[in-house]
Amino acid sequence: MKKLALHWKIIIGLILGIIWALLSSQLGWSEFTIDWIAPFGKIFINLLKLIAVPLVLVSIISGVANIGDPTSLGRMGGKTLLAYLITTLFAVTMGLLLVNVIKPGKLIDEQSRIDNRISYEIWSASEGHEVKDGINYLQDPAFFERAQKITDLSRGELKDASVAEKMETAQKTKESTPLQPLVDIVPENFFFSLTDNGLMLQIIFFGIFFGVCLLLIPNEKSKPVTDFMDSAMEVFLKMVDLVMQAAPFFVFALLAGVVSKMAGDDIGKVYEIFKGLSWYSLTVFLGLMLMIFIVYPLLMKLFVKKIPYKGFFKAMAPAQTLAFSTSSSAATLPVTMECVEENLGVDKKITSFVLPIGATVNMDGTCLYQAVAVVFLAQLHMIDLTLGQQLTIVLTATLASIGSAAVPSAGLVMLIIVLESVGLNPAWIAIIFPVDRILDMFRTVVNVTGDATVCTIIAKGEDMLNYVPHENPSETFDLDS
Repeated sequence: MKKLALHWKIIIGLILGIIWALLSSQLGWSEFTIDWIAPFGKIFINLLKLIAVPLVLVSIISGVANIGDPTSLGRMGGKTLLAYLITTLFAVTMGLLLVNVIKPGKLIDEQSRIDNRISYEIWSASEGHEVKDGINYLQDPAFFERAQKITDLSRGELKDASVAEKMETAQKTKESTPLQPLVDIVPENFFFSLTDNGLMLQIIFFGIFFGVCLLLIPNEKSKPVTDFMDSAMEVFLKMVDLVMQAAPFFVFALLAGVVSKMAGDDIGKVYEIFKGLSWYSLTVFLGLMLMIFIVYPLLMKLFVKKIPYKGFFKAMAPAQTLAFSTSSSAATLPVTMECVEENLGVDKKITSFVLPIGATVNMDGTCLYQAVAVVFLAQLHMIDLTLGQQLTIVLTATLASIGSAAVPSAGLVMLIIVLESVGLNPAWIAIIFPVDRILDMFRTVVNVTGDATVCTIIAKGEDMLNYVPHENPSETFDLDS
């Protein structure tokens, strides 16, 4: 196993974790897996998050202080945000194109869709919303008896505690003022921000502010601080190397726990979940794969040229496999930074500024999934969304992705906001809940790959890219590296 690349070891751990979960489900050992194996997966994510917050802080301060010129910092910041915005628009458009071509919601059986349509009309009437396409099944005597049964079902759905909690969070986000995201970036207590990974934007703001102030004081006074920050960053990166040595085992535990919780002691549950939502899942999956293997490489070819197709994926493989396992851009951030710096040859000044911002505001995978999910749910309820309503989805999903970085379960909360923007029932998120965790893994891979792509493009524009092909990119995480 010594010569096997780290990302292959992680993939083997991942597959063995799924096999173990399915076996334990078959043999009735799911409780054992959840109680005695899954906690190691949680420890792994906690370790990565433990490193992520201080690493972001010291890398931002170090990056800004080493830039040396406040004007170039402003230029780079503008380029970074614009690049992330463009990739997000690409992703939403891709999602809408696929869901309108494949029409996954129309592939469900007709009776279920009629029931869904009636429940939608009942909800619209109770909320005072106008039915989107003007067709009214409730006024048809043939559906009257069915409508009476559906009414109780709809009320029951809305009582789902987890859905209600997400709706409450989305309502708070929606009711906030237009400048609330700006207010949320500025911390009132920086030490409190350090205790919550959801407040990463506040840490980034403090880091940039601190770094700019270091630039504005005499060099003899700032040098001890910048030297300390550089040394601290090396310590945190060595911590990443240590944690990554055990990553294959931790990933085994993580996946065993996730699948066991889905299946319980009935292996058929996993099959039934995916059978019912298979076309929706496949549409999201296809969109995410197109972003990873077509859109990002095209952008690289267009703006960078010198990094070959296989070279890019070889360099990013450790970060991508980890993103898939953890479903967290923030937890993967330390590994992403090492891959982009060591394997793609991007200068630390760029990675320490661009990647932490990307891990917080860049949600390409999440936005693509939202576009597919909203139109799929509309199709499932026999509602045809107009071009105008679909453009509203593009705008809302893009803006929500920037403003929701500090919201827990950001993807589902953002989805509620997007559903409400086109007048659809936010409780419908319960329909796609079962497959959300699995799709979230792929979404995170897209987000991390998008971060790396933008970072490399910015580095090329700033003439801070020095790519040298690596035979084995996983050597980056060797303890003696």
